Amino acid sequence: MTPPKAATRAASATAYLVLGMHRSGTSAVTQLLALAGTQLPANVMAGDEHNEKGYFEPWKIAVLNDERLRAGGGAWDDIFAFPFRPLPAGEERAWTDRARDLIRDEYGPVPYPLLKDPRVTVLMPLWRAAFNEMGVGMRCVIPVRGPLAVAGSLARRNGFPAEKSVLLWTAYMLAAEAYSRDLPRAFVGYDALLADWRAETGRIEAALGAPLPALTPHAEKAIDRFLTPELRHNTGGGELAALGWAGELAAPVQAWFEAAAAGEQPDRAPLETAAAELARRQAEMGPLVSPITRDHDAARAELAAVEVKLRVALEQRAALETRVRSAERTILAADRALNTLLADN
Repeated sequence: MTPPKAATRAASATAYLVLGMHRSGTSAVTQLLALAGTQLPANVMAGDEHNEKGYFEPWKIAVLNDERLRAGGGAWDDIFAFPFRPLPAGEERAWTDRARDLIRDEYGPVPYPLLKDPRVTVLMPLWRAAFNEMGVGMRCVIPVRGPLAVAGSLARRNGFPAEKSVLLWTAYMLAAEAYSRDLPRAFVGYDALLADWRAETGRIEAALGAPLPALTPHAEKAIDRFLTPELRHNTGGGELAALGWAGELAAPVQAWFEAAAAGEQPDRAPLETAAAELARRQAEMGPLVSPITRDHDAARAELAAVEVKLRVALEQRAALETRVRSAERTILAADRALNTLLADN
């Protein structure tokens, strides 16, 4: 039997997944890939004062990811978000179905869907299952930015202490590496990308074993305009050693990723050691830390929903007041016309 046309397209598609920690250069890498021929989802987050050029994240997928992280007892800013926390089979099946349906809704039958939401990094088993069921291949691009630079950015945006941000960076980067080992992947130095994106793009294509879909001269000019020095908001001052066990945990992980971004093939032993230490800390502190993080994130989501409802209500009120004023003007004009008519008669 000949498969349906949509299924044939899906089977020949290859998704580009941008993995890594929040504020680590994922937006810059995503825009480069988008300009070079991969396809962004239908509904992306707008830019704001923390990222004026845009996040390029599918907000509907981000909402699903937040819900899934809370269902697993954590949140995007849970320092113990790695490793992945599977749910009972029936529940996990429902989440995979939701993820698959969102992929279809957000991308349609495109050949190179581009997915960037840092939460995907710690939820890769879920998203890999969804893409695998659709017959969509995967290539991963992992930007590498120092944990202290990420910590500086998160301090500005979220008010996080450096220790928390560095631990988050470690968890996300361990997840990015662990969950992409058997996939084509490229590690990209963020500073190197801003300094010479053409050289880094060549390294990406070599590592993935495939050229980017449409890196045309027109695309190159657009990338030149986008990848500018002001994207480097934080350079990451300070020393990891000053952050206690958080810095001790992150230091060998940072060294590994910097070596990988430089084209080396470092031994994964330091990553395994770091993952084991994070698991040990999770056994000690996770039952205290993760539920608080989950509940805080749930409160944030509820507040955001209330703010949206309030904004909609205010907009509706303003529209109604405009209609009332317009009706009043119409009535007054009609009254004047009637009075004039009566006076003339």
